[in-house]
Amino acid sequence: MAICSTRLPAQQQGTEIILATTSSTQDTGLLDSLLPMFEHETGIEVKSIAVGSGAALEMARRGDADAVLVHAPEAERAYVESGDLIEGRLIMHNDYLIIGPLGDPAHVHGREDAAAAMKAIAAAEAFVSRGDGSGTEQKELALWKAAGVSPASMRRREETGQGMGATLLVAEARQTYTLTDRGTYLAFKDRLTLVPLVEGDPRLRNIYHAYVVNPGKHPMVHRVEAARFVRYLTEPKIQQWIGRFGRARLGQALFVPDALNTSAVPVSP
Repeated sequence: MAICSTRLPAQQQGTEIILATTSSTQDTGLLDSLLPMFEHETGIEVKSIAVGSGAALEMARRGDADAVLVHAPEAERAYVESGDLIEGRLIMHNDYLIIGPLGDPAHVHGREDAAAAMKAIAAAEAFVSRGDGSGTEQKELALWKAAGVSPASMRRREETGQGMGATLLVAEARQTYTLTDRGTYLAFKDRLTLVPLVEGDPRLRNIYHAYVVNPGKHPMVHRVEAARFVRYLTEPKIQQWIGRFGRARLGQALFVPDALNTSAVPVSP
């Protein structure tokens, strides 16, 4: 997804920052609740652009965002090493699920090895992928690789080129398998008959980091305001709020806060 920049230099702009983020933070409703709280407390307006993590990271590389909130640790590494992203913080995690029709024609229900489940799906059934360079698609591709399966060889693997919510609805219409983060699945659960079939494999962990885009490379970046936003995500009251988000509406929290957990995965991807 190409996004053209018409941004003015930072000193010519007001107190608005651009947040490049993944569709899952939008589809779950997290940002709809979080950003107004931040804006009320700080006076800093946040314009969020929800795309796949790959596209969000490319926005950072071009200097088209002030901060990013993404979930593609392996891909993030290159942008940290290039100096495009700085001041990274671990924010939260949830996990991925392999979901599919209740009848489970590939017979993967209850398997503990996600790669083995993907291999069974490739041999027997169709699969719907986001196909958008997102963190979710990168995780899917890693699972295919672990399974010894080339996605290009799958005649019934369909790419939607859309976000997680839209992809869930396509998989529902096709009544077939897909990979989803748990948060978006729960947010869309009432619209789906597809059910979780494979979960719990450590490889299905879904980790979110936030970063400031480096103004040393991208002079248009609002470093002070972007850093304030990243710090806000790590504050104890916001971490506690993240840990409760979704519980009242869906019966369980959509994310596990990690910024205050010293035993959690470190920030450096």
